[in-house]
Amino acid sequence: MSALIANPSSGLQGRLAVPGDKSISHRALILGALAVGASRIDGLLEGEDVMATASALRAYGARIGRDGDGWRVDGVGIGALLAPDDVLDLGNAGTGVRLLLGLAASHPVRSVFTGDASLRRRPMQRVITPLSQMGARFDAADGGRLPLTVHGPDVTMPIEYRTPVASAQVKSAVLLAGLN
Repeated sequence: MSALIANPSSGLQGRLAVPGDKSISHRALILGALAVGASRIDGLLEGEDVMATASALRAYGARIGRDGDGWRVDGVGIGALLAPDDVLDLGNAGTGVRLLLGLAASHPVRSVFTGDASLRRRPMQRVITPLSQMGARFDAADGGRLPLTVHGPDVTMPIEYRTPVASAQVKSAVLLAGLN
């Protein structure tokens, strides 16, 4: 076995070009909202689901808007989300709501999520379970469904979690919560 050595770096800078994709677009907006300073996103998929995620991130304090042919996200920084003033309506954005549950679950704010009739029928328990282990509390409709309130903890607990079913949404929600 050889030793691995990590050396300090001056930070990450650069450009990455990927095709417009709903899954990547949700994540790009969220990561931009967690960054300190401005992020530019080109090729953002501008569908209803992604715009619902952008709206929710604005409620947390990020500034998101068009910037020429792309989008600019002025982030609040990790750990600095503001408490939303209103219910976060994610429409039919299943990926958006599950990722944002991870984000909210590690910040000491109260967030209420809802969606359209279709999204309110979809279970959220697969995300609620690991995020509860990290210290978040959830008040959900029957079966772990929306509408759902997240009470983020003052201190997020580290966990070791193996997903019973492969899910990029669950992994991403836990990773986002783990950032704070």
